[in-house]
Amino acid sequence: MSAPFDRQPGSLKAALGGSVELIAEDGTAMRYEIKAEFELNGQKYAALQSEAMRREEEVELFRVQEVSGQEPELESIEDDEEWEAASEAYDDLWFKDEEQP
Repeated sequence: MSAPFDRQPGSLKAALGGSVELIAEDGTAMRYEIKAEFELNGQKYAALQSEAMRREEEVELFRVQEVSGQEPELESIEDDEEWEAASEAYDDLWFKDEEQP
């Protein structure tokens, strides 16, 4: 059974532009391109990709939290089931876009 999935307009891109800089636990900064934004079961997600990840065709998935009047915030997805569902939804979005003429 598939979960409700919608491609949403890019609120993260609208707020931050086409990329975002994240700080790793060791304090290093890395720039990520915002590859996609989508909604799954009422929760917004973003797929981000660094230059190194692009070469490997990988993305990092984050939960997007929006607070009225503030920039959206990215949260790590800690739950394995939630991450798997978001990953599958991203894959569906990716392959759907490739199949269109």
